[in-house]
Amino acid sequence: MISKNKIKFINSIKKKKYRDINQCFFAEGEKLVDELLNSDLNIIEIYATSEWINSNLQQITKQNTEVIEISELELNKISSLTTPNKVFAITKQPSFDFKLNEIGKELNIFLENIKDPGNLGTIIRIADWFGIKNIFCTKESVDLYNPKVIQASMGAIYRTKVHYIETAKFFSDLKSIDNFNIYGTFLEGNNIYKEDLSTNGLIIMGNESHGISNTISPLINKKLFIPNYPLMNKTSESLNISTATAIVCSEFRRRIT
Repeated sequence: MISKNKIKFINSIKKKKYRDINQCFFAEGEKLVDELLNSDLNIIEIYATSEWINSNLQQITKQNTEVIEISELELNKISSLTTPNKVFAITKQPSFDFKLNEIGKELNIFLENIKDPGNLGTIIRIADWFGIKNIFCTKESVDLYNPKVIQASMGAIYRTKVHYIETAKFFSDLKSIDNFNIYGTFLEGNNIYKEDLSTNGLIIMGNESHGISNTISPLINKKLFIPNYPLMNKTSESLNISTATAIVCSEFRRRIT
């Protein structure tokens, strides 16, 4: 049984303000909670139907996590999904740091003012697939713990570190790293399939509507272009940001296989 106050609290953390105040977020659905149970994140509570609990007793016992049994009717009251699932977890927001010397040795993603939660969640999933550990976001970007971001990440959010940074200071600090390229995609860039690509660096992806801003553009020393096919024929004006990110990351990783 779940109390009215608990329902009120859970519904409140669907809003960023209350997620920030309570430093928590929620994950809903069997896939997301299963990934959560296998992560290092601190699970506060799990709410689940008796069917889910009975199917996951061994894993629950191993994690020593508090599990509250609820009915499907109660789950309907707290679910953010059109079709409620069998399980719902409240989890502490993790805190991540990064070190410049480690960033300098790796491939990283920078997202400028990304607004669509589905895009952010998908890019987190792409980064996880291609072994990219760190994503940096401007503070104007969509909230990492937006329920739609969590859903779209399909559990990748538990393994990928996402940092919201002060843009000016971040790029100023990057100047101290030797042999560190900053990449971005532009219509006037060099064909990505013919360009030399390094195993480390920063891949910048711009806002869905406006692309990379005039503030960030001068900081990029390697401009890339994803060619359409046939080249220069009339096609779509641009690619979706998550699709473009997948193509770019795939090409970087292809060079080292």
